[in-house]
Amino acid sequence: MSKRREESARMPATSAGLLRFFEDESPGIKIRPEMVLIIAGALIALSLISILMP
Repeated sequence: MSKRREESARMPATSAGLLRFFEDESPGIKIRPEMVLIIAGALIALSLISILMP
């Protein structure tokens, strides 16, 4: 009966082991997330200004 109890107490398998996040250094441009948001906001502002001012 103890074996039956062990089998019923198993937790479901998760996909946590399947995801891999690569934090190794890779070649390319390094940009902080804050800079990406600032650049995106500036581009949106410039496009709105160009639309509103004929």
